[in-house]
Amino acid sequence: MGKSSAVTAHSAQIHERYMCRALELAELAAASGEVPVGALIVVEQSVVGVGRNSPIRDNDPTAHAEIIALRAAAAHGGNYRIPGATLYVTLEPCQMCAGAMIHARIEHLVYAAADPRTGAAGSAIDILGAAHNNHRPTVTGGVLAAASAALLQEFFTARRSA
Repeated sequence: MGKSSAVTAHSAQIHERYMCRALELAELAAASGEVPVGALIVVEQSVVGVGRNSPIRDNDPTAHAEIIALRAAAAHGGNYRIPGATLYVTLEPCQMCAGAMIHARIEHLVYAAADPRTGAAGSAIDILGAAHNNHRPTVTGGVLAAASAALLQEFFTARRSA
């Protein structure tokens, strides 16, 4: 994984509060038939960008929750770089999203469920922690992981039975 950060009791509470919001966004994605992933970006305790998966609805393979949240945060700040930001997401980012986070200079990633097949924050590959990067966000994984994993499992179980 990328650089990890110590999680104090206070920061754990903050991470859980924002991850609950990301899970709400994931539920909205699921309700619209999309893989349930939600993301939000926080700068100085203010949410500056939100996103939920919508590649099917938008006919856009890049319409991942993280990318949508990054676009909103960049527009909010008037800059493609979002220094000092924490990105919260319900599923470990893929390679595309990890690369976008590096370019945006996201300071910290907090994710819920690990993705052993495509996770790019250390599970399948570690894009965020690669030594050749000029920027490496810190990473905290596993925040409300069980809730996120259950949402994903319910979604795919329903999809397979349909």
